[in-house]
Amino acid sequence: MTKKKLNVLFITADQWRGDCLGLAGHGVVKTPHTDALAAEGTAFLQHYSAAAPCSPARAAMYTGLWQMNNRGVANGSPLAHRFDNMARAARRAGYRPTLFGYTDISADPRSHAPEDPALKTYEGILPGFEVEQELIGNAAPWRRWLKSLGYGPEVTETPYQLAEQEGERISTAPTGFAAEHSQTAYLTGRLIEWVEEQPSDQPWFAHLSLIHPHPPFGAPAPYNTMYAPEEGPGFAEQEEELAKHPVISLLKRNTRVSDYVPGAEAALDELTEADFRRIRAVYYGLISEVDAQIGRLMDRLKELGVWDNTLVILTSDHGEMMGDHGLLGKGGFFPESQHIPLVMRLPGAPAGQVCEGLTSAIDLMPTLLELWGVEPSNSLDGRSLMPQLQNAGAPPREAVFWEFDFRSNWPAPEGVEPRDYARGSHLLARLGAEALQVRCPNAPDLLFDRKKDPGCTRNVLNDPDYIDLRLKEAEALIADRMRANEQTLCNLRLSDNGATDLFGT
Repeated sequence: MTKKKLNVLFITADQWRGDCLGLAGHGVVKTPHTDALAAEGTAFLQHYSAAAPCSPARAAMYTGLWQMNNRGVANGSPLAHRFDNMARAARRAGYRPTLFGYTDISADPRSHAPEDPALKTYEGILPGFEVEQELIGNAAPWRRWLKSLGYGPEVTETPYQLAEQEGERISTAPTGFAAEHSQTAYLTGRLIEWVEEQPSDQPWFAHLSLIHPHPPFGAPAPYNTMYAPEEGPGFAEQEEELAKHPVISLLKRNTRVSDYVPGAEAALDELTEADFRRIRAVYYGLISEVDAQIGRLMDRLKELGVWDNTLVILTSDHGEMMGDHGLLGKGGFFPESQHIPLVMRLPGAPAGQVCEGLTSAIDLMPTLLELWGVEPSNSLDGRSLMPQLQNAGAPPREAVFWEFDFRSNWPAPEGVEPRDYARGSHLLARLGAEALQVRCPNAPDLLFDRKKDPGCTRNVLNDPDYIDLRLKEAEALIADRMRANEQTLCNLRLSDNGATDLFGT
């Protein structure tokens, strides 16, 4: 008898930082439903994005390729049409991959007419997906739904504008819409309706792409005050020399606090610790709101009788600095920007596992391929996580990469060709067990001792006591970077017998 193909539920919650989970031992943030999901599957506690911001992070995750190979370097950078991705692979496996939300993948202009509207937005759809409910940019379908529920223009036109609170720069007032009417609730509801309509004999693949806890940081009651600003750890800081690093200066210069808290007209450096704590309290609340909707979805899938045959993947695209090192948002070289959750629940696999080894967002694509028995149409950089799903102690990666390209915000020196300078306006970070190493052609390199300085507050690159570690890490980065070279056609040879593989595979 043929084994029934699994349903696939792939959930991303944008900008969810990897340590903000109850199951990770955060101590403040409550995520009971995500914890329950992990109790039925495997929690990957050292999982990292491969790039930032949103589009580059998703390009790497969807394709299974490092940024250095997929070349999606910024929001708006086209992703070459030639690359395989998890939606196309799902089609080869017999699914109709269906999207609820967004993918932020910019179309390849070479495969579109010059006036095609697809070339006028970075919020494009990953090739291969069918769109059941799009929710991008101004979230127009959600705002129309709010209007149909009787909300007035003060909510439907500016849903995240918060009431001012006397004496406070950062408002933690509730949004004008109720929790059951949030974007997260709306999109989750649309997915539930769709699942209810699916034929019982047809397996499905659904991608639920949630915007929160991404800013704007405005939460409906009771989530806006679920956490007191005084709760939570202190913020990571850095030594004076590191604080002057040009990438940190760039990130601060490009951060508008009003993008995070509408109406908060302040420069980033003007925010006090109390301000950051108020922002963080609402961020924590948004995480718990997302978690509540995950619980709602899990409950309904169980009621429908499809839970036992559904693979669930819950993750994020990238992390959030949330006041550490005086920063908000994502990008740069600090781990807080790249550390993200990953919980996978595979029917039939061991339950309640915790994987503490390093894993990367690029590992999801090859995991799905192995599960489906489908070959990629180009070489991949990721590694299947199927071994860890069967045994959390399986050998992990020795290190992970992440990249950050800042060419669009990095002016070339006078007399230097901008296009040439752009080639060096990016950084490559390698995170291993001992160190975080950062290489950047147009900015100072960095080295952090992960064991003595897990918060990455002190650059020890030029410390004579770290010469051996510096050399060891530099050699490892060069070797790993060379191994990451694109391999799609490298092992083929053309001869009288046609195209043959050097290794017979």
